[in-house]
Amino acid sequence: MDSLLYTLSETVHKQNYVIATYHIRLPREVDVLKKAATLAVGQTIGTWIPIPGITEEIREKYMGKVVNVFDVPSLELATQITEDRREYLIQIAYPSVNFGTDLPLLVTALLGNDASTSAQVKLLDIEFSEEFARKFRGPRYGIKGIQNFAGINDRPILLNMIKPCTGLTPKEGARIFYETAIGGVDFIKDDELLGNPVYSKPEERVRAYREAAEAAYERTGERVKYFVNITSGAGEIIDNVKRAEEAGADGLMINFAATGYSMLKYVAERTVLPILGHSADTGMYYEGTMNGMASPLAVGKLARLAGADIVMINTPYGGGYPLLHQKYMQTVAQLTLPFYEIKPSMPSIGGGVHPGMVEKYIREVGKDVVLAAGGAIQGHPFGATAGARAMRQAIDIVMSGQAFEKAAAEKDELRVALTQWNYTKS
Repeated sequence: MDSLLYTLSETVHKQNYVIATYHIRLPREVDVLKKAATLAVGQTIGTWIPIPGITEEIREKYMGKVVNVFDVPSLELATQITEDRREYLIQIAYPSVNFGTDLPLLVTALLGNDASTSAQVKLLDIEFSEEFARKFRGPRYGIKGIQNFAGINDRPILLNMIKPCTGLTPKEGARIFYETAIGGVDFIKDDELLGNPVYSKPEERVRAYREAAEAAYERTGERVKYFVNITSGAGEIIDNVKRAEEAGADGLMINFAATGYSMLKYVAERTVLPILGHSADTGMYYEGTMNGMASPLAVGKLARLAGADIVMINTPYGGGYPLLHQKYMQTVAQLTLPFYEIKPSMPSIGGGVHPGMVEKYIREVGKDVVLAAGGAIQGHPFGATAGARAMRQAIDIVMSGQAFEKAAAEKDELRVALTQWNYTKS
């Protein structure tokens, strides 16, 4: 067996490689070891035909290595094979020197070239070496930093996004901002669909919403933080950042799947403001069963590595999106569990969030989370202020440990909201 092409995981872990784990489905007659070797070579030094100029030194330093191949289910005997097609998990180690800290080239190295032509694979995970991860700063704030920024560490942070998603001028949005702010939300952000239209420039929203936030503070004594969406093309996004900063933005929001992980990293390294990474568009990365990457990787690990302090994620509940519960929990894990010296990103749960779901979310994810309610606040029968109050009432009841239904019955805004959204104890 070629010792330059195949290796044991114990050997690779001592070197500066990243290990990619793939899922692949093949006809039963295909030799999976050869297929894995072709993928390792094709994604690093080779093409589909032998070419001159590849030396042993090049193979040793720059070629991918097959680390493991697992068949699923695990079979040992030829007589156990009963299907025409077989499924495998393949692990390939890629030399980090091939792409350095260049995230677009990392993704290309793991999912481009042969992985998009001669082999249909789905990337399930990337295991980074500590040497590689040290080159990335990750989130500037992290969970504790965001809690200090908000002045909140004993309960979930409540976020609202201005609705309707588009079509509002800054002045019209500021009116909704004020009505929502006085109800008790902590953060307000733009919808992911609102970026830099001619009728509502980011810096204009910042100025208008700061006035609304100040008016709300004079009434409530609580300052609401605003995250402005600066998502745009490469030529405009830094200008958006600068103008938003100059106008006094509290935080920035980026649709990182649309702009790319490298743009998220670029902005994170050039601003002192906290960044909310929105996972809109990530479905195109992970919804394929035999291509793309797994959702915990696309939404969790890579967004954290690139520097998002808060990451908006989907859940299996509400909103009509059928995400698997396992993937939701694994995404939370990728954002929050220890990852060398990289700070954790705070999960922000969105899509169908209403007061009746607060208890479930806190039970499953804990208090170190942002609860992002949109329609449940703006769509409250008594208005946005009452909608915000209902969400805060639900959070406060759950955190106090009171019996939820009994305590909720004593709060007018919450009681109406639970009826509106057909609350049943979960």
